[in-house]
Amino acid sequence: MSIKKQSMKTEPSCKVTFKLSKNMVNNARHVALVGEFNNWNASSTPMKKLKDGSFSTSLKLEAGREYQFRYLIDGSLWENDDAADKYAYSEHASCDNSVVVV
Repeated sequence: MSIKKQSMKTEPSCKVTFKLSKNMVNNARHVALVGEFNNWNASSTPMKKLKDGSFSTSLKLEAGREYQFRYLIDGSLWENDDAADKYAYSEHASCDNSVVVV
């Protein structure tokens, strides 16, 4: 897993690339990035499957904020990101969410 951040020079935002390795997704068919940036909509931000079997997507997020998120693998398995900046407890799911700080 990895999170790569790239500040935008012309606007107060940051391009954030989220990537899950092939080993993490166990030959998954579909992975979605779900979080505060898309109102926790599981179909809003599908990740692209790469040739090496990993999944990746990039978002432009407003700088100076924190966003909670999780990955949804094949519509049923929720995973956090080991590369998250921190974690926050979710009362809705009774578990921790990953947090990215931009």
